[in-house]
Amino acid sequence: QVHLVESGGGSVQAGGSLRLSCTASGYIYSGYCLGWFRQAPGKEREGVASIASYGTTNYADSVKGRFTIFKDNAKSTLYLEMSSLKPEDTAMYFCAAEKWIGYCPLSATFNYWGQGTQVTVSS
Repeated sequence: QVHLVESGGGSVQAGGSLRLSCTASGYIYSGYCLGWFRQAPGKEREGVASIASYGTTNYADSVKGRFTIFKDNAKSTLYLEMSSLKPEDTAMYFCAAEKWIGYCPLSATFNYWGQGTQVTVSS
């Protein structure tokens, strides 16, 4: 069983930055498709960024150029570096994982999820 734990959320003013982290029980970052998702109150969950086992990344159009997804296999940690934050980025952010070594799009099916970390951006 894969257990994911997010951290790094918080409150920040518009234009600010935050780095989210997602640590996993066990070594899962090699051979896994990983992603960050978010869900705002009253809205559907949306994909933010994903990274394939071999490193290729995908981003939602709304975050391209502002967010960066990367991982540290040695630390079994996934990151989401967020900059130029906007109030519309306010949401609960979740990391997700799926054992898959191929292409890793935001539309992939992820079976392992963390509990989420809240990000609030004020104007």
